[in-house]
Amino acid sequence: MHIVITGGAGFLGVRLARALLARATLALAGDAPRPLTRLTLVDRIAPPAALAQDPRVHVVTGDLDELLVPDTSGHARAMPPDADAVVHLAAAVSGECEADFDLGLRANLDATRALLLACRALGTRPVFVFSSSLAVFGHTPEQPMPPIIEDDTLPTPQNSYGTQKFMCELLVADGTRKGFVRGRNVRLMTVSVRPGRPNAAASSFLSGIVREPLAGERATCPVPPDTKVALSSPARTIEGLIRALEASDADWGPRSALNLPALSTTAGEMVAALARVAGPEVAARVDWVPDASIARIVGAWPAGMNARRAARLGLHADASYDDIIRAYLRENPVPPAVPAQP
Repeated sequence: MHIVITGGAGFLGVRLARALLARATLALAGDAPRPLTRLTLVDRIAPPAALAQDPRVHVVTGDLDELLVPDTSGHARAMPPDADAVVHLAAAVSGECEADFDLGLRANLDATRALLLACRALGTRPVFVFSSSLAVFGHTPEQPMPPIIEDDTLPTPQNSYGTQKFMCELLVADGTRKGFVRGRNVRLMTVSVRPGRPNAAASSFLSGIVREPLAGERATCPVPPDTKVALSSPARTIEGLIRALEASDADWGPRSALNLPALSTTAGEMVAALARVAGPEVAARVDWVPDASIARIVGAWPAGMNARRAARLGLHADASYDDIIRAYLRENPVPPAVPAQP
């Protein structure tokens, strides 16, 4: 079996790659289990060396739009002719898209369209997992967002990133209807806690207010403590993406997007959990400094998800944010000077 991951050098791409490589077999779209023999990671940068050294891993680096231009053989470097499935994670993030409209169109809408056309050219109807976002939902006074998002709630994006993600969902659904791919649109929740450094996503602080204090650094929370958010741990997010690969067409159901389960909490509750797990002196490193632009974006996103369809696929939300922090600490031990409580 050959699977392609765009954004394969990013945080979720690397984690998904490792999870797939660790499995003996994968039952793609409900078919008989088969071993993963090839994993192509496509990104602008190379993945970690330890991952790239696996003999099953093939690395393709460059801008996705250029890598999707067919060569003299009629195939694109980013889309090998024997690909059985694609997980499309590559994207410009929310803050970038809001600041640069043209960048968002190129990196999100245009790249997804080109990737779908490359899949269509294969003529093999590969499984196509598209990572969408809870940002497809939004709130305005004229069209209030319900307090709990159901599986059939109409998307009403209120920022460019969410709008682009919703447009891509529709493209994937139509490509599925036409028989070009077997599309699986998966709406990811905000992933927390992400390791590494902050990025340009409006939601970046939802990892930073935990990650930085644990590392002995101060962090800024740009929204009020009572701001409600919907979160998912990295492990639960990867679980959802793999389930999208494995579900049969009948189990997956309609072409509309699947809302992954979410842990509903607030920024204040997140910091309180940090105090319980790592100590009040660590939580005290969070500074509450309002940023109206970030608060406007994040405040328009949903905070409650009733993901019945995902539950039927065996997917569930994290039990608590305390558990999410503990899982992060197991994978990313803090320095001795910043002890974490068991």
